[in-house]
Amino acid sequence: MASEREQFDLSGPLHLTSIDWDNAHHRMSVAASLVQGVYILERDRQEKREGPNALAPPWWAFFHFQLFRPLVDDVDSSIFGAIYEFKPPACQHNDTLYRSPRYVIAFRGTLTKGNSVSRDIELDIHIIRNGLHQTSRFEIAIQAVRNMVASVGDSEVWLAGHSLGSAMAMLTGKTMAKNSVFLESFLFNPPFVSAPIERIKDKKLKHGLRIAGSVITAGLTIAMKAKQQKSLSYDPFAALSAWVPCLFVNPSDHLCSEYIGYFEHRRKMEEIGAGSIERLATQNTIGGLLMSAFGNGNESEPLHLIPSAKLTANVTLARDFKEAHGIHQWWRPDLSLQCKLYKYS
Repeated sequence: MASEREQFDLSGPLHLTSIDWDNAHHRMSVAASLVQGVYILERDRQEKREGPNALAPPWWAFFHFQLFRPLVDDVDSSIFGAIYEFKPPACQHNDTLYRSPRYVIAFRGTLTKGNSVSRDIELDIHIIRNGLHQTSRFEIAIQAVRNMVASVGDSEVWLAGHSLGSAMAMLTGKTMAKNSVFLESFLFNPPFVSAPIERIKDKKLKHGLRIAGSVITAGLTIAMKAKQQKSLSYDPFAALSAWVPCLFVNPSDHLCSEYIGYFEHRRKMEEIGAGSIERLATQNTIGGLLMSAFGNGNESEPLHLIPSAKLTANVTLARDFKEAHGIHQWWRPDLSLQCKLYKYS
């Protein structure tokens, strides 16, 4: 049986012997590998693997990145993110290097083993309750992003994350976008907090449920704005619409597959002349509006709702949920992908 080191070394995108930074698949594979590096960094920490025994470095060194700084949670001292610096060889002459990042800030998802489990699950619950922005982990993440952008500029920095880490990258990306800083972002299996309507097989029923949900949500939005004396012409999505993160989802992953229906439904509502209804509905959730109406909820906007995205769906048959949700799928060379660009207007 192969050693753990051999298993990890052989599981990455070894088919990429050189990187074409103009190639979307190459950029996706590199970003996913750097996120995997954060997972292994934390596992190395938990299992006290250091120096030549550490398993994490190949995940970034293979692509000529260096670990600039790990991001450490101040609650449990776990490594939840990392800042990588791109250091290509001096002899490398590549016309597409201008598309490469100078720094990548990557965030891992939930680990189910080790002493970080309870803290990770706590953060997962914060996502469901729309309270991730109130956590110290987010404060560490957004400060790291702000500092790096202030140091080198927004065009030099990428964001990447998987699952819980994807939610963290999305929140930092949205926060920066509100200040007109639009970072290239790679969000793998981002959680969508909603009933899994996309998994309904009956297309008419699915479409009917989405239309009903949009009408109810739009009505509640109008009522809430009237109560709060806000103008109906105010569109908080407008400030975010220029940010177009890359979302990577799997239809068999119920935690993120709803993004497929979310964006497609918005397109269909525009086609049938109901775009004004959907523009109100797409910014809110029924649950969030009801909780705000009764003064019991967090009144911040839902984390998972975004105006624009380049959505990539991996329609390769997944054996189970673990495979459909895993970060490992995104560097495979044999993927069947469907890509669509959705721009909010």
